[in-house]
Amino acid sequence: MQKYYKIVTFGCQMNVHESEKIAGTLESLGYKATEIDEQADVVVFNTCCVREAAEQKALGNIGKFKPIKKQKKDMIIAVCGCMVQQEKRAEQIYKTFPFVNIVFGTHNSYKFKEYLESVLNKKQKRVYQVVKEDPCLPLEVESFRTSGANAWVNIMYGCNNFCTYCIVPYVRGREKSRPMEEIVSECKKLVENGYKEITLLGQNVNSYGNTFNNGKNNFAELLKEVDKIEGNFVIKFLTSHPKDLSEEVVKVIANSKHISHMIHLPVQCGNNRLLKLMNRNYTVEHYLNTIDMIKKHIPDVNLSTDIIVGFPTETEEDFEDTLNLLKKVQYNTVFGFIYSKRSGTPADKMEGHIPLDIKRKRVNKLLALQREIEKEKLKRFLGQTIKVLMTDRKEGKVFGKTDCGINVIIENVQEFKVDFVNVKINEIKNTKLIGEIV
Repeated sequence: MQKYYKIVTFGCQMNVHESEKIAGTLESLGYKATEIDEQADVVVFNTCCVREAAEQKALGNIGKFKPIKKQKKDMIIAVCGCMVQQEKRAEQIYKTFPFVNIVFGTHNSYKFKEYLESVLNKKQKRVYQVVKEDPCLPLEVESFRTSGANAWVNIMYGCNNFCTYCIVPYVRGREKSRPMEEIVSECKKLVENGYKEITLLGQNVNSYGNTFNNGKNNFAELLKEVDKIEGNFVIKFLTSHPKDLSEEVVKVIANSKHISHMIHLPVQCGNNRLLKLMNRNYTVEHYLNTIDMIKKHIPDVNLSTDIIVGFPTETEEDFEDTLNLLKKVQYNTVFGFIYSKRSGTPADKMEGHIPLDIKRKRVNKLLALQREIEKEKLKRFLGQTIKVLMTDRKEGKVFGKTDCGINVIIENVQEFKVDFVNVKINEIKNTKLIGEIV
């Protein structure tokens, strides 16, 4: 009889890829994916703890499976990810949800198969394994990729930055870089298997090679090696830290065959006092100089950023500094977030927390300004013919994106397949380009 699994993923691209690894383990054991809760024989919740809302949502979703598990007693439920790496949360889940069979953290996620087989073979009724940071690199597990034309590739794990608002270093541990040869080999196989987009993943890719690689290689050298791979594909990477993005890396991008001219450079805010409170280790002036350097080498660069609105003690004047930075940089995309308290971080203990209604008002103002900037920046594409990766077909419409991640609706497509095509842009609607194949 066919067995089924369901994976519920919360959080970032790192979690999405780790869910692909969990799926790879389940597929190797003969399970198939399902979206039907009651059909699943194994259910995995891969959790996030960056924001309180993500934790509460995960807990609510886990709770919904109590009556389902009561009816289907052989169902195995596992909870893993960043939320579980917090000892108090892990204990809460184990005690509050006795119907959960397996609880494990981020540092031992590669042992999921071992834990699952232990429960399946009745060796253990429940598994609770949340371990402290492993000094070694985690073992790589074969992925069952679910992100379409894009393939995620971890180049490093962990973070050394300790921004005062962020829980990641506490649940992901210190930076560890994978060997360059291993990464390049994985990328070659992905291109051979037809993937058109490869995204290199790390909490701070610019510090790749500093640890666990004995300083042998840096990020610029890794990009050069991946760019040498033959084929029709694009290379992207997430995420860069402004204090570490070097001119060497930018020059490699500018002179590459495959690397996207999109750079995501999270600024978080446009005020030096707040940047210091956030422990970001750069100033607004340094950031703007970096932007100027990028634009000098890559004139057609697409810039995106993350911004936190309402960090403790943020005044209206501080917020205006952030708006002014948006006007100066002219980002293509801005991801704006309301500051959310994270227990266990230094910012949680700071005074001067901003009321929610003020934070909402500010983030809406920020996003409204960015929409106007984005509309203006998209106008340059009108009448232009650009390279677009067709990614999906829904309800008679074909969707694609440029190598810089701009969404495109492609009209009059006779035959759809995931591939690059040349598209003439005839119209702009909201933040989407509309055109036809030429």
